[in-house]
Amino acid sequence: MLDYSDYIKIFIALLAVVDPIGVMPIIAGLAARGDRNELNSIAGTAALAVAAILLAALFIGEDLLHFFGISINSFKISGGILLMLMALSMLQAKTSETVHNRQEAEALENHRSLAIVPVSMPLLAGPGAISAVILYAQMGNSIEHYLLISLDILAVVLILWAVIRFIPWLTRHLGQTGVNVFTRLMGLILSALAIEFMASGLKGLFPVLSTHL
Repeated sequence: MLDYSDYIKIFIALLAVVDPIGVMPIIAGLAARGDRNELNSIAGTAALAVAAILLAALFIGEDLLHFFGISINSFKISGGILLMLMALSMLQAKTSETVHNRQEAEALENHRSLAIVPVSMPLLAGPGAISAVILYAQMGNSIEHYLLISLDILAVVLILWAVIRFIPWLTRHLGQTGVNVFTRLMGLILSALAIEFMASGLKGLFPVLSTHL
């Protein structure tokens, strides 16, 4: 089990990866033809879906890596690269193509299950969020460790639920400038997280680097 301060860092990191404020304009655009009741429905469904996806990654993600013969150090490097790509887009106040691209948006323009696809997956609980959860899960093996990360996930989901429900209010008070500032701040945090994962993975694969990193 990690120190309690580390679980606060995990919460901040997961909030940065999910980035509910940053994807708010996309969700608002997808639900533009709906009313307030539709937005509330999307909030509830998306929150449940994201919680289910991330909790599944927490409890069975590492087992899946073992099943496919993928070492945790290799996954740290690949996960770090993925998070860095997301961070670079966020630093430009953009949504990464690894999360949501134009072709997917056009193909799903009339999709009725917006709360599941593309809002929950891959927009919110996408490859970056899943990778981060798996990497944090392997840092401990006690019940308390998994319980505290579960609480982190649920806290992020609660914030996500509130953000989606109050998109009209947040849009009026934050504006595009406020959203961009928050997105860039989360991107900065995410870039540092990505470097930590990549450095840890490299040291695990090449122990000789431990004296230099």
